[in-house]
Amino acid sequence: MDGVARVLGPSRLPVVIHPDGWTRRRLAFPGLTPAELPTPSHAALRGAGLEIVEERQPSLVLDGALLVTGEVDRRTPFEQGFPGHEAFAGGGWAPDPLIRDDQALVVRSPRGLVVLSGCGHAGIVNTVRHAQRLTGEDRIAAVIGGFHLSGPLFEPVIGPTVDAFAALAPGVLAPTHCTGWRAVHALAGRFPDAFVQCTVGTAIGL
Repeated sequence: MDGVARVLGPSRLPVVIHPDGWTRRRLAFPGLTPAELPTPSHAALRGAGLEIVEERQPSLVLDGALLVTGEVDRRTPFEQGFPGHEAFAGGGWAPDPLIRDDQALVVRSPRGLVVLSGCGHAGIVNTVRHAQRLTGEDRIAAVIGGFHLSGPLFEPVIGPTVDAFAALAPGVLAPTHCTGWRAVHALAGRFPDAFVQCTVGTAIGL
């Protein structure tokens, strides 16, 4: 965000953030020292010339061209959040597996919806279906971003996720970073015509 602000200058670019986004978080796994995660700063964002927009509900930005999903409904039986994730509340640390402030961006294209996921803590299938409900558009042109399927906690979710994508039938499937090696290969094997190996500098035309 600091780099974007330096390039754009004092533009008052809006930053849409869920109210829970300011919460202190950490990862606490048995046998390991808890690791606290970075927390966004009101002062730093405002000082960089960015305009903070706190919103729990879906919202439109860039003159209505881009939809921010808001808090994503959790409906799939297999996407159950992030065990070991905690939030600081009421003077102490408490389990926070659902990470309610996880959101995604949605663009409507002539071929359907383009869903851009960050880390996909809400569950990538939950996120795509949520975008369909919000827009009334069933066609999925592309799903791009992190699907959060790496490591032993999430690899059991790979199978149901791949099966769900078969029904969603995205035209382009471009999993990145936290999706994980096993999930990427499972998706590439099941959807060879839709799969895109997405790396830094990849350009996807729709």
